[in-house]
Amino acid sequence: MTTPPPQGNPFAQGQQQPQGQAPFPQQAGQPGFPPPGAPVPPQQQGRKISFKTIKNVVIVLIVAGVAIGGFLASRDDANTAAVGDCMHRGSTDDNDPDLEVVDCGDAKAQYEVLAKVEGNFSGLTAQSKCEAESKDFEYVYTETNGSKSFLLCLKDK
Repeated sequence: MTTPPPQGNPFAQGQQQPQGQAPFPQQAGQPGFPPPGAPVPPQQQGRKISFKTIKNVVIVLIVAGVAIGGFLASRDDANTAAVGDCMHRGSTDDNDPDLEVVDCGDAKAQYEVLAKVEGNFSGLTAQSKCEAESKDFEYVYTETNGSKSFLLCLKDK
């Protein structure tokens, strides 16, 4: 019977490695350092956001905010008024009364919309149109805005 050859402890001090064996052979599939002389791949760098990109995002957000704010502010204007709505006059200027729709229970409610007629009307035609639409009207409001021109017939609330 034969006995296997003695194997040395590679971690013991003062002992030598058997000839022909590397001290720590690298196994396939194990992570580690590349073999000596192999090219080292460059490290992946995280994507950096440039100042220009941040500036462009901020500009887009500001423009979107202004557009949304303008839309929300215009929702209560006279062009959204319907029959039965109440209005508040935000300005004493007769050429630009700044009418806005308000809740009829609100203390700011000054006028009630009796009729709304689509179209472009001048002073006398607006009066006669409101007389035909509602006999109780007291005030006429016209707005000329291209294809969205209209007439409101109002009375005090």
